[in-house]
Amino acid sequence: MTWPVPALLAWGSSWLIFKALQTVGLSETIALVTATFWGGFLSKFGSTTMRKALIVLGFPLSMLVSSSTLHMPPLAWLMLLGLIVLVYPRKAWRDAPLFPTPKKALKHLPDHITLLGGARILDAGSGMGDGLIALRDAYPRADLNGLEMSWPLRILSAMRCSFARIRQGDIWLADWRSYDLVYLFQRPESMPRAVEKAEAEMRRGAWLVSLEFEARELVPHAVVYGADGRPVWMYQVPFKRRG
Repeated sequence: MTWPVPALLAWGSSWLIFKALQTVGLSETIALVTATFWGGFLSKFGSTTMRKALIVLGFPLSMLVSSSTLHMPPLAWLMLLGLIVLVYPRKAWRDAPLFPTPKKALKHLPDHITLLGGARILDAGSGMGDGLIALRDAYPRADLNGLEMSWPLRILSAMRCSFARIRQGDIWLADWRSYDLVYLFQRPESMPRAVEKAEAEMRRGAWLVSLEFEARELVPHAVVYGADGRPVWMYQVPFKRRG
């Protein structure tokens, strides 16, 4: 199932179990514990540790928010869900969730990748603009560009990053041919598709850079680690494949 469908099904079914157990006369505590354990069982459908945690915590957190001190009617939950879909449209569910690039995460890129002034860089999935800010710190003379599926995030990032050109669109449909470097902070499942697209479109000598997630079929040109221990993987076209 495409994320976040497993989480939505887990949260919804946990609420149904909670209400059903109360209907048959069980105490709120027993109903809460049982429904939470059910969410824990369904966490196996999360493909990463972070998603498993979201599946487990979604129901008890929603209980906390909807408690007597922080009451939220059903309509408010529907509005919240609508806001999530608006900010994170369904077409983007196959790509990374909203995880911003840490500050200074890319500061060591110039030690391994030399770009001339005016080089074109694309942040593919620019989110709120944190990746563009990190790229500007690394390459202050570059022509920085962002591409973001969510139009509210595109507007927010444009307000934060007046130094960059940011468009709304699908990173997989965009043309990467004109870029000297494409930066990604996606997810492991996205990397083979990114490699295929880069090989098909990017010119010789261009760079594909990925924060945290490795293109396992490729030999990296270099790997550096940030202050938080996250690796930055650098690959140059034409790629060198393992084995």
